[in-house]
Amino acid sequence: MQFKEILGQQPILRHLAASVARNRVSHALLFTGPSGTGALPIAVAFAQYLNCPHRHDGESCGVCPSCLQMQQLTHPDVHFVFPVNTPKGSGSSEKPLSDHYLDRWRALFLRTGGYFDEPMWYSALEIDNKQGNISAFEADQILHKLSFKSFESEFKIVILWLPERMNLQAANKLLKIIEEPWDKTLFLFVTEAPDKLLSTLLSRTQSIQIPMLQPEEIARYLIATHHTPEQEAHKVSHLCQGDLLEAERLIDEQQHPANDYLELFIRLMRLSYEDRHMELLEWADTVATLGREEQKQMLENFIRLLRDSYMLTAGVHEIAFLFGREYDFCKKFAPFVNNRNIEALVAEMERALQQVAQNGNPRMIFPHFALSISKMIGRI
Repeated sequence: MQFKEILGQQPILRHLAASVARNRVSHALLFTGPSGTGALPIAVAFAQYLNCPHRHDGESCGVCPSCLQMQQLTHPDVHFVFPVNTPKGSGSSEKPLSDHYLDRWRALFLRTGGYFDEPMWYSALEIDNKQGNISAFEADQILHKLSFKSFESEFKIVILWLPERMNLQAANKLLKIIEEPWDKTLFLFVTEAPDKLLSTLLSRTQSIQIPMLQPEEIARYLIATHHTPEQEAHKVSHLCQGDLLEAERLIDEQQHPANDYLELFIRLMRLSYEDRHMELLEWADTVATLGREEQKQMLENFIRLLRDSYMLTAGVHEIAFLFGREYDFCKKFAPFVNNRNIEALVAEMERALQQVAQNGNPRMIFPHFALSISKMIGRI
């Protein structure tokens, strides 16, 4: 991947190229930003730039053997590490490692250009009700690979996606090599949650914050790539708040109106308003059958819909980021979200989200959640 394939982020790309020109490349970089900003593609493009023997004018050549290998994510001196778990029904007792799932990783990266998030990866990995992790065994494998001389290029590089999924033992194993870096060995961490990393790890990396994309950049992309009508592209580019993945989800929703999370939200709110407890328990039972990542994504969507409904109630329509059927429902629902219940509603949803993230039993979490929401909506 070359820098020119990255959407926007020109100041960051110029900074990275300049650091190479000045021979001031940190041995451990931490790229921080939501998946839709391009943090992962930037890390991959930077690895290609570093190992390109013919780089010039702030860009890798794109045609040398090193660049061609990087474009297929098969460079022998660039190692990819990411959260994994054993797919459902595999029956394997072998400890899961990133290398076991490289084919799926490459396929997803090449299909999306590197713009994908954790739930998309878990879907490709086919793990249900499981969360990926980076184990101490994986850390041992990384150290083993780095103990060899580079095969072809100047640098040995590890691109570690979502280091927040490392367990404590894995993080501590890598900490030593980061504290005492080996010559020509680089770590490129890509994280969405730096607050979840060890403070000792954070303090030994150079942080590069990837900003949200500009609306005009996203609009141009949607028009060129998805052939989105110009007026619609500009609307979506403002609604997505600088996140390319969110923009693509909005476009997909417009083209495919069925939205399971929206339907679940609508049903929860209607049943809560009507105080239909038995049907609320049926709703909770349905939600409990979803995968854990689906449950987390659902609750995050619920919080967003509540927040934007409240914006409509407050008369601040210009910062209510709603689109299509979401806007149609929330415009009618907005009067039921006000100063008396908004904080309690969001707090209840955040509590459920935290419980799901901590592997709580969904058949205990969601009945209590649904009945609690019903009481708060009933305060109107």
